[in-house]
Amino acid sequence: MRKVLIALLTVFALSTASAALAQDAAPNSKDECLLASKGCRDQVDSIQQKIKRINSEIKKGKKVYSAEELKKLQQKLKEADEILNSLEKPGR
Repeated sequence: MRKVLIALLTVFALSTASAALAQDAAPNSKDECLLASKGCRDQVDSIQQKIKRINSEIKKGKKVYSAEELKKLQQKLKEADEILNSLEKPGR
């Protein structure tokens, strides 16, 4: 079980890597790495960092993102929360 979880986390981390930190982006710009894994070179976030990035992007709201993109970000946040919760379970 632990090996599967490590493999899942590795795949998740690699799929969410990005070239620039979201904080370096303009305040009203989209984080394409979070949305579509575009421009995701050289960055790997911890689960906690990813959750923080997603939350900050969701807070930008409809000024920056379409309703569909916000839904996608909400789904990614849910997935990241589930991974974090599974890691925090004792004895697994």
